[in-house]
Amino acid sequence: MLTVHHLNNSRSQRILWLLEELGVLYETKLYARDAHTLLAPPELRAVHPLGKSPVISDDGTTVAESGAIVEYLVERYGNGRLIPPPRSPERLRYTYWLHFAEGSAMTPLLLKLVFARIEAAPMPFFAKPIARGITKKVQHTYIDPNLARHLDFMEAQLAVDGWFAGAEFSAADIQMSFPVELSRARGGLDEKHPRLLQFLERIHARPAYQRALAAGGAYAYR
Repeated sequence: MLTVHHLNNSRSQRILWLLEELGVLYETKLYARDAHTLLAPPELRAVHPLGKSPVISDDGTTVAESGAIVEYLVERYGNGRLIPPPRSPERLRYTYWLHFAEGSAMTPLLLKLVFARIEAAPMPFFAKPIARGITKKVQHTYIDPNLARHLDFMEAQLAVDGWFAGAEFSAADIQMSFPVELSRARGGLDEKHPRLLQFLERIHARPAYQRALAAGGAYAYR
């Protein structure tokens, strides 16, 4: 049986959701982050050398990386579902957003997290003004403007026909859920981007999304 090696509060939540949408039988092996470092436990390195999640095991095949797992599952189990037809304009959009989610979208979100932690980290009193000055400069001149451009870009895409890859819900929307959720938590997503907020409401209401939460546990975006 297909096994999802699921780390709490990780991108593997999307894989559970995709499997629920496809109606694929699977089992979940749960791993917990270290309470202090928030890193994955060393047991995950027995599954994949990088010791990260998501990673799946399926009939002796191990697949890591969110985008690669999504492509593998849709190709093997989708039977044409959750993916636009080949050589269609929607298929090109699908491929773009599938990779945008972990490429362009995640970089400034991760930087936002890193610099926020640097600013809040304990340090000698004389170093605090310097650290805060540097972090604020980077956030105001690079991170925040990039996040704002991405939000405007994603909002405009949803205005075309409702979903990221066309008029139909697809695996690209599942992949894009993570950066949109993170943008709501810490990337500045608010009422100025109503379509992105509606996107979150619509995906949260999907029965498969709810079943994935039940299988993997509540997710804390932070």
